[in-house]
Amino acid sequence: MKKIGCIIFAVLLILAIGAFALFYFKFLKLPKMNIPPEAPIAKKIEILDQWFESLLKEEKFNGVVLIAKNGEKLLSKGYGFADYQRTKQLSENSALRLASVSKQFTAAGVMLLHENNLIEYDDLVTKYVSDFPYQGVTIRHLLNQTSGLPDIYVELENIGKEGISFLTNEIVLDLLIKEKIAPTGAPNEAYQYCNTNYILLAHLIEIITEKSFESYMKTEMFEPLGMENTRVWNRNSTETIFKNKADDFDLFSEKPTLLEPTFYDGVAGDGAVFSSITDLLKWDQFWYENPLISPANLQEAFKKPTLNNGEKSDYGFGWLTTENGMWHNGTWMGANTIIIRNVKKKSCTVILDNSSNLLFDKILDELGTVEFN
Repeated sequence: MKKIGCIIFAVLLILAIGAFALFYFKFLKLPKMNIPPEAPIAKKIEILDQWFESLLKEEKFNGVVLIAKNGEKLLSKGYGFADYQRTKQLSENSALRLASVSKQFTAAGVMLLHENNLIEYDDLVTKYVSDFPYQGVTIRHLLNQTSGLPDIYVELENIGKEGISFLTNEIVLDLLIKEKIAPTGAPNEAYQYCNTNYILLAHLIEIITEKSFESYMKTEMFEPLGMENTRVWNRNSTETIFKNKADDFDLFSEKPTLLEPTFYDGVAGDGAVFSSITDLLKWDQFWYENPLISPANLQEAFKKPTLNNGEKSDYGFGWLTTENGMWHNGTWMGANTIIIRNVKKKSCTVILDNSSNLLFDKILDELGTVEFN
């Protein structure tokens, strides 16, 4: 009996190893890119395009890709589908959810208020919200993610959900005031990534302009910049759908499953911007020069804040700053997103996936090995 038990265990172990190997090669292993370092740019782009096509074929990528240099497209293409039924092809004009990449748009909206002398970055939030329970917090602290506010808005479902269909920016602020949830630290004490900061920034825009955040960004930012496929959209929007919108879906199941907005998807500022790679090329150029915000004001976004202890943080206004440029990523619902700008090389890379991609970080790691000089 002991021998039979060992045989059964061995067979089960072999089957388990085989099942894992099948899962690994089908879902977790990427095909090789094999781009020669000495290849000309055109050849590198050709190989990269073929690589993304192979990822699509193996159901390891569904999204859009922008590789640009000096404001010109090297690669701008959709791979896969805009809908979970797989009937609409993604294109460079498809508008995908940006998730937390949206924060830099919120920051730009606040910067435009400053440009128009409606705020100062070092204004206290209590100047605009008299009963705000967190003393000493400024607009700059919110922008720099150094406010000390708790990043708990996703927990508000369990605090004040009764009678609320979904959260909005105003409701988040009301619940923070009502519940007086303890801060995580003093203002400017430490960098702490906090979605609440950017929800409050969007709501401050609403309070100051007496417009919805969606309306403000449309009329004051997106339309003047000619960003035709970019907008704020969530459960609080008057329109239930818009042109060129891509679904969020789960591709890594027996069949693709549509991901519907949740209780949290009435807020904006931390997320809720949708955009296309055509528009994001315009957005890349916006940060060099634009007709809305002065060069000196633009540079405020990339300053490394000095904390109370004298140390520097890397988070500017909606951007993580690096030696060569800036970047930001995001994840929400089916979206995995990233934008990387190298200002020294005048390059920009945008990867947006709308399919709950388990391999997104591995794809980014592979792309990081390629130079497009």
